Amino acid sequence: MQPVLDSLRVVELTEALAGPYCAMLLGDFGADVIKVERRITGDHARGWGPPFVSGESAYFLAANRNKRSLTLDYDHPRGRELLEKLIATADVFIINQPSLASLRTRGLDPETVLARYPRLVYCAISGYGLRSSPKAGSAGYDIIAQAEAGVMSFTGEPQGEPMRYPVAIADMTCGIYAAMGILAALFAREKTGCGQFLDMALFDSQLTWLANVGSNWLNCGEEPQRWGNAHPSIVPYDVFTGSDRRSFVLGVGTDALWMRLTSLLEQEAALGSEARFATNAGRIEHRRELLPRLREKFAQQPATFWLDKLAEARIPAAAIQSVPGALSCPHALERALIVEIDHPLLGVARSIANPVRMSETPPVYRLPPPLLGEHTGVILTELDLSPAQVAELRRKLAI
Repeated sequence: MQPVLDSLRVVELTEALAGPYCAMLLGDFGADVIKVERRITGDHARGWGPPFVSGESAYFLAANRNKRSLTLDYDHPRGRELLEKLIATADVFIINQPSLASLRTRGLDPETVLARYPRLVYCAISGYGLRSSPKAGSAGYDIIAQAEAGVMSFTGEPQGEPMRYPVAIADMTCGIYAAMGILAALFAREKTGCGQFLDMALFDSQLTWLANVGSNWLNCGEEPQRWGNAHPSIVPYDVFTGSDRRSFVLGVGTDALWMRLTSLLEQEAALGSEARFATNAGRIEHRRELLPRLREKFAQQPATFWLDKLAEARIPAAAIQSVPGALSCPHALERALIVEIDHPLLGVARSIANPVRMSETPPVYRLPPPLLGEHTGVILTELDLSPAQVAELRRKLAI
């Protein structure tokens, strides 16, 4: 069966991570994604490094497979004409220019574009949205979204400073939600015949990470505090260390698991019989007395000893793997979570697979992350330009 989005074209005029990641997800499902980049330098992420491999940024490689690259200057009159012709062929247009005024000057604002192409799904990705925000038009950065959405305030050690999550979670989350919204808009188009405007913001997407913490404040007036690796509502749910100094995590989410743990530790009398530890609520109240006793017990044997015992007892626990360990673990290998695609410079470009597992129309990995402007000539030929016209555009620096 053909990939589920194989008849759709996506024109992506974005850079960095949120927009490119969104477009890559659509490409994984078979869409023809054309990445429009500035001449000479392209997507800013092409220069983000080290590390670089054969001149290509590893950061760029993470979010740009299954795309073709076309370079043009859309401030050049001929470049603008080409972009217009390209959008006319598209089902989806993704852009991450935050200034609505700038978009209007170029005729790329949602009202103008959708008036010309009413079946188009127009997705704008920015820091705060193009509309209805006092900060609309301001540039968006992942660290700013993490800070302003409250996530950093309760991340880190109890006595430490607020902590940024080291992966760009605001960008990633916005990219995922944008892809979800685009798919919903395409489904709506099947019913109405009309496209629509999606106004996606890093702040909005990052705010969803508050989840139960946000609910605690909204419904109970309870503000979170930093717990490090511990859990505010479950004990024990933390990092522990064996006698070999290797760390592992343990999550005891029910009272039945707690009794099983006390048995495994041969602590039924010392811990299991104590009324103050019998319930999760009690263990939370007395965590300062309980956790040091557990740490002392776990320090008596190597981490592997405990992990084997915990697995036998069906108590949730895991070693803390390194990145190389996670990417080469049996689970990742068995489920083919590392994608390898032939690349003209690298030989093979590797990336992390799309996690959506579909029985009939699974993700496909057809194209490696493109070289800058690699497909410009082919794409312009598809737009009915002759080789001579393409050469003339190159001479005029429009592409």
